[in-house]
Amino acid sequence: MRTKLSVFAFILVLALALSACASTAAQPRTLAVTGSGTVYLTPDIAYIYIGVHTEDPNLASAVSNNNTQAQALVDALKNAGIAAKDIQTSNFSVYSNNNPSIDKTTGQPITGGYYAVDNTVYVTLRDLSHMGKILNTAVSSGANNINSITFDVADKTAAQQQARQKAMANAGSLAAELAKTAGLKLGDIQNVSYSDTSVPYYGYGMGGGGSSAPNASVPIQPGQTQVSVSVSVTYALK
Repeated sequence: MRTKLSVFAFILVLALALSACASTAAQPRTLAVTGSGTVYLTPDIAYIYIGVHTEDPNLASAVSNNNTQAQALVDALKNAGIAAKDIQTSNFSVYSNNNPSIDKTTGQPITGGYYAVDNTVYVTLRDLSHMGKILNTAVSSGANNINSITFDVADKTAAQQQARQKAMANAGSLAAELAKTAGLKLGDIQNVSYSDTSVPYYGYGMGGGGSSAPNASVPIQPGQTQVSVSVSVTYALK
């Protein structure tokens, strides 16, 4: 009986081994490559954080002064042609600071600490030819915090399609080169996946306010925005 069991176990192990070999042999040979494509665009839209920062030993005065300046800023932006839908409050904060400071109105030291108030709006600018004018208007109307100017392209649909086509062409060229070098021939595509990114241009930081604001428009350089696509393609090998 023991002999029969041993023979059965041997046959079972041999069958499993042959099955594994057959499974391995049945797997097709493939070649996986990654292709990339990039398209450069001229920005046609910008996003800007514009804010008003005020300080005062008296909380009510700090808030009141900030409200007045912030409203003047919003009114000035609207009068300069920015639509109401393109002006969105992104931050309003009030906090105390016990560190010694200088009263910006009187120039005298503030030894008992002060209250600081910030009101920031997120502005969408749809005509970049007005960028310098808008920034100058903001500063002249009381803005003293302007940060994170971001240039972008409103509609990147065509550029993304072109970048995907470039990426596929790049992947096909690379796969053909590798297959030829290895003495193999490419078969049909087995799998495709892709990811895309848009890299805008960022500008940072300027400030001012009141009568000290410059009269000339602020010089701005939008640069370029790039749309990049990466594709992963798997080919069968003949």
